Amino acid sequence: MSLSAVAWRIDKECVLVDVRLTPNASRDQVEGLDTLADDRVVLKARVRAVPEKGAANAALIKLLSKTCGLPKSSVSLERGSTARIKTLRLDGDPNAVIRALMEVCGL
Repeated sequence: MSLSAVAWRIDKECVLVDVRLTPNASRDQVEGLDTLADDRVVLKARVRAVPEKGAANAALIKLLSKTCGLPKSSVSLERGSTARIKTLRLDGDPNAVIRALMEVCGL
């Protein structure tokens, strides 16, 4: 996978990240990048929370805020609240956020 094929993009003063979420997992973790059948690249994440009443989304926000060193209030769900593929908005220094994402993905 090349560096041009990543799951995030800069949009003004934030970073938008496409995530494939697996709820009800054995642990909370970011697993790296994956390519979907339609060739979109996503960040794979797992959370222990069940997909009920927004619990898995809240756990994903907490996981990404911790991963990127941001307060939870700086991470929000842009779209996909009930879907497995989601887009999250990370408000903060885009360079620092992308560095953290690259590090967790081993890039």
